[in-house]
Amino acid sequence: MEKIEEKIKKLPPELQKQVLDFIDFLLQKKVKKKKKKLKFKWIGGLKELRDKYTSVSLQHKISDWWGD
Repeated sequence: MEKIEEKIKKLPPELQKQVLDFIDFLLQKKVKKKKKKLKFKWIGGLKELRDKYTSVSLQHKISDWWGD
């Protein structure tokens, strides 16, 4: 099997450029896959409203909004 470099050298210059651009794209895609851990700084942010609303009352309100 031919090496990649040998195959690329057989291409005209404009296609060689496309190959290099595609390689750069693949490398960037690989970098983007690294994900940071989520920070849950918002947890407890609405705890003062916990006693005012229940999940059921919120579901009913959402149903009312969807019905409009």
